[in-house]
Amino acid sequence: MSELPELMVAPNGARLQQNDHPKVPLSIEATIKTAVACAQAGADGLHAHVRDANGNHVLDVALNNALLAALEQSVPSLYTQITTEAVGKYTPTQQRGLVEAIQPRAVSVALREMTADSDIPTISQFYHAQKQAGVEIQHILYDENDVTTLAALCERNWIPVEDIKVLLVLGRYANNRIATPEDLDIPLAVLKQNLPHADWAVCAFGPNETECLVAAHARGGKIRVGFENNIYNANGCVAADNVERVAEIKAALREN
Repeated sequence: MSELPELMVAPNGARLQQNDHPKVPLSIEATIKTAVACAQAGADGLHAHVRDANGNHVLDVALNNALLAALEQSVPSLYTQITTEAVGKYTPTQQRGLVEAIQPRAVSVALREMTADSDIPTISQFYHAQKQAGVEIQHILYDENDVTTLAALCERNWIPVEDIKVLLVLGRYANNRIATPEDLDIPLAVLKQNLPHADWAVCAFGPNETECLVAAHARGGKIRVGFENNIYNANGCVAADNVERVAEIKAALREN
């Protein structure tokens, strides 16, 4: 299996609409255009959500397949990752069903969402089957408790530990909790103690995104940038688009 990309862009997420920012890509066509431009700006990965005709985040097999096919045609070198994000409405069974139907190269899965029904035999069968199929799962972890839960599941071999990939989330969408670089300290320490060989990346909610990602990169992490988590540049101004966010991060990394 491959490693996580150094700089992944998450251009839309599940919640933002164009009244939040006119350059949030909602259609497949807009997402492809954004992906190509962000790749040219230096992104080597894409974290993709698909939206329906009303702009709602959906776990739709046909839409995800259409997006993946279009990306393969337009920018085949880009590491592309779909998502099973529940947004409070999708069950673990529905999330697993999306992955099982598509068998994508890569998918992000929130550990606490996928294990919400506590059906350990089914959960374990899912993770092992995807590992065998070559699907690269990135485990989304929101705090140190998620890290220790993942480590415990790996220790029991309920989740495969080989080539394990994680995303440490700083800040929160809920309650508009703005991330700071210090938010990484505890979850990273717990990760290093329990899963020292994990391939890890960071995303950060709010206008401190650039500062947080640069700090994470300095500590050896991969980074994820984009409108899913933040629409502001480091100077406090709203970014023109996702390309500008990628370009700012690339420039900041060169300076540090």
